[in-house]
Amino acid sequence: MTTVPHSQNPETSTAKLDEDPAFALHRGGKLHVTSSVDVNDPEGLSLAYTPGVARVCDAIADRPELVDTYTWKSNLVAVVTDGTAVLGLGNIGPEASLPVMEGKSLLFKQFAGVDSVPIALTCSDVDEFVETVARMSPSFGGINLEDIAAPRCFEIEARLRERLNVPVFHDDQHGTAIVTVAALHNAARLTGRSIGDLRAVVSGAGAAGVAVTKMLVDGGIGDIAVADSKGLIHQGREGLTPTKRELAEISNKSGLTGSTESALEGADVFIGLSAGEVDESVVASMAENAVVFAMANPNPEVHPDVARKYASVVATGRSDFPNQINNVLAFPGIFRGAFDSGARDITENMKQAAARALAELVGDDLSADYVVPSAFDPRVAPAVATAVAEQARADGVA
Repeated sequence: MTTVPHSQNPETSTAKLDEDPAFALHRGGKLHVTSSVDVNDPEGLSLAYTPGVARVCDAIADRPELVDTYTWKSNLVAVVTDGTAVLGLGNIGPEASLPVMEGKSLLFKQFAGVDSVPIALTCSDVDEFVETVARMSPSFGGINLEDIAAPRCFEIEARLRERLNVPVFHDDQHGTAIVTVAALHNAARLTGRSIGDLRAVVSGAGAAGVAVTKMLVDGGIGDIAVADSKGLIHQGREGLTPTKRELAEISNKSGLTGSTESALEGADVFIGLSAGEVDESVVASMAENAVVFAMANPNPEVHPDVARKYASVVATGRSDFPNQINNVLAFPGIFRGAFDSGARDITENMKQAAARALAELVGDDLSADYVVPSAFDPRVAPAVATAVAEQARADGVA
């Protein structure tokens, strides 16, 4: 990604920035740390710090599990990135990614009462990234990986999950997948079908595309094919990466080849997770009662006004259209539930439970413009947290 030095870019002049309300909101950052106890006298100081703190340290040294009770670790997430795949912006680097990470931390706190610290790393090498996060992990009760380019993000998450004894969650993958699955369950219900009746086509084989596909396969979708920039992924295609070979083994049971456009003819569902455009004629070729989730930001693969001419349900990733598929519906409640249950991992069953909880919140209010709840629905995080905690206990990771 080519960047223009600020001194040469009129869009980032001080006068220009002062005109934009977004910069006013971000001035000084969106976060600060507050204390949970008051220290107003010598007695309070002696308890919060020396000598009282030594007794707490000694107890934790003797019984390490007490760290969850007597520090903030049990409610603290590290939001970690290298800034290589920031939504809609690409590889902008660690410093430029910080406003997004701060925003993530703000949402953790606002929607689920979870504390978090944004951490932007200068290392993008898989070994260095994993080692860095592992070394700082004793301070945190969970790790939320964010905006890390594929395919490195897959290996980083897998290795950290194996190495650490706290929940590790790559939100670009699994947050997107959870909300997408919830929305598709309700879209199917609205049109008198189940997930198992649907044939879907996913455009994009990056982090989100891979996770959505795997979760829908686990959820029993009828068939699903994935396309990348070279066309449909299938078992006979040469030059596939290990991740795409795995996709080829579990998806595209019909053995479709060729382009996204050809696969969409007669398809029930389009899930857009790339920057590619889809022509109106292609949407028109889909099956009756089609479902279109065009989630590219800021420009959906097909404009919702066009998609609605042919599809029964349309969703995007934007807040200015109905049915916003937004990760904020998932990640705060996911970590709230993991922390409440003391979960050491976030299992596939826990993700499916979160998706079911989201879908059920819509209830009898289900309509073409309401297949997922609003991010501001106060029921969302508690419902997801409860479902995740219950499933963690059932899965034996709590």
